[in-house]
Amino acid sequence: MTEEPVLELDAVSVVFKHVTAMDAVSFRIAAGETLGLVGESGSGKTTTGSVALGLRRPTSGTVRFPYGGGRRTRAGEVQAVLQNPHWSLNPRLTVADSVAEPLAAAEGGRLRAHRPAALRILDQVGLPASFGERLPHELSGGQRQRVAIARALITRPKFIVFDEAVSALDVSVQAQILNLVHDLQKEHGFGALFISHDLAAVRYLAHRVAVMRAGAIVELADAHRFYATPQHPYSRQLLETL
Repeated sequence: MTEEPVLELDAVSVVFKHVTAMDAVSFRIAAGETLGLVGESGSGKTTTGSVALGLRRPTSGTVRFPYGGGRRTRAGEVQAVLQNPHWSLNPRLTVADSVAEPLAAAEGGRLRAHRPAALRILDQVGLPASFGERLPHELSGGQRQRVAIARALITRPKFIVFDEAVSALDVSVQAQILNLVHDLQKEHGFGALFISHDLAAVRYLAHRVAVMRAGAIVELADAHRFYATPQHPYSRQLLETL
């Protein structure tokens, strides 16, 4: 990928009380590119996502968001879609207000003023305007994840972290959400870090794949090459589960 990077990690390490969660991790993600991050539980994927979101300061190394100037980003330029959409949806807010909330935080103004933008982005993720009046508990799991994606997209972010964003969904709904993310990335051009233990989902979305083990990146490769001829023994072990 030759596009401008939206995130760069250079030799980033994170240590918790003598436990190394990230060990000299380096990678860059370009605009319009998805980097899939795979590995077993406890390998450091979630910590890497937190660092990529700017939520955790590394013990050493450098994190750069080139469009925002160094470590800092402007409001709304970095967003996340998490495994459980309930974590980002207020149960007391209507869907339209939940989607409008990040835009109101970034640009100011009352939620109601951003309602037209919320309804437009809901339409983009395949939910009609009538869904704007519903509460989160009135939606299916797939519909709630569509709302979470709309909420992430409304500020037109440069970069989105998807952390196990489809792992709690039924297989048919997973396919719908993966297709949606694929199409929306083509339209909006955001860069993405797609964290998942599901190598089939990663295969569908990712341009490149990074394999993480014990806090370190043990393989980083073009997705086609990775799935065809993985180089590291641990990568081959993971792919045996497909």
